[in-house]
Amino acid sequence: MGNTKTWIQAARLRTLPLSLSGIIVGAALARKQGFFELSIFILALLTTIGFQVTSNFANDYGDGVKGTDNEDRIGPARALQSGLLTRATLKKGIIISIAISMALALVLVYQAFGWENLPYIILFTVLGVLSIWAALKYTMGANPYGYKGLGDLFVFLFFGLLGVLGSMFLFTKRLDGPSILPAVAVGLLCVGVLNLNNLRDVVSDKKHGKNTLVVKLGYENGKRYHFFLISMALLLFLVYIVWEGIHWSHSFFMLAFVPLLIHLRKVMLTHEPVKLDGELKKLALSTFLLAILFFIAVNIFL
Repeated sequence: MGNTKTWIQAARLRTLPLSLSGIIVGAALARKQGFFELSIFILALLTTIGFQVTSNFANDYGDGVKGTDNEDRIGPARALQSGLLTRATLKKGIIISIAISMALALVLVYQAFGWENLPYIILFTVLGVLSIWAALKYTMGANPYGYKGLGDLFVFLFFGLLGVLGSMFLFTKRLDGPSILPAVAVGLLCVGVLNLNNLRDVVSDKKHGKNTLVVKLGYENGKRYHFFLISMALLLFLVYIVWEGIHWSHSFFMLAFVPLLIHLRKVMLTHEPVKLDGELKKLALSTFLLAILFFIAVNIFL
C-alpha cells in the first residue's frame, strides 16, 4: 500500500493552505455578521482538507495514466509517475479518501443545520458529491475537464464561491451582497495558482494534449491573464473595504497584497516557464496570509 512518506507526498500538503483560505475568509465573514461556532469551523477545515487530498490523489492518478506527468514535467515528481504507488494502490487510496471526506461532510452539515433544516442538509450533501465529482473529473476519465481548459472555471466555483459563501452559510444560514466581493476575489487568487501551474507546465501540457487555458491562450497571453486575476482580486477587496466602510487602520489584511504584487511583477518579467516554479508557493502562501489577516481583522476590529 506504500509507506506513510509516499502517501504524504501524494497528498501534496503544500496545496492545503490555499484550499483552506476560502473557509477561513467565509468564517470571518460569518463572524463579522455575529455568527461563529468553533466546532463547525474545525469540521469545515477538516472536510476541505479531505476534498483537497482526494483531488490531489485523483490528479496524480489521472495525469500519471495519461502520461502528462513524465520526465518533461517541472516540479516535484508524482507518486504514480515515479513508481512509488501502483495504479491499483492509488485508486484504493482515492476511494478511502472519498469515504473519509464524505463522512466528514455529513457530520459537518448535521452539526451546522440539524434535522430541523433537512433541505439545507440535502443541498450541502449534493454540493459535497459535486465537489468529489469535480475532484475526480479534473484529470481522470475519458473526458477530463482539466484537459479542455475548464479547470479555471471549476476552481473559481469550488474554491471561491462555494468555499467562501458556502462556509459562511454554514454559520449564518443566509447570504449577503457584500460577501460576494471577497468570495470572488479569493476565487480569482485560487485560479491564479492554477494558472501559474499551467504557465509553468505549458510546454509539457501542450506536448501531451493537456489543453489548459494557458495552452489555448499562449504563454504571453497567459501572463496577461495572470495579471488580470491578481489585480482584479486586489480591486475587489478595495471595493469591499469602501462598501463596508472599513477604516484604513483596520484594513491591515491588505498588506498581504504586497508580496502578491511583487510576485506579479516577477511573473510578468519571466520569459522561461521553468523559472516560475518557485512562485507557486509564494502565491499560495500569500493568499493564505490574506485569509488569516482578514480573519484576525474581523475578530479584533470589525
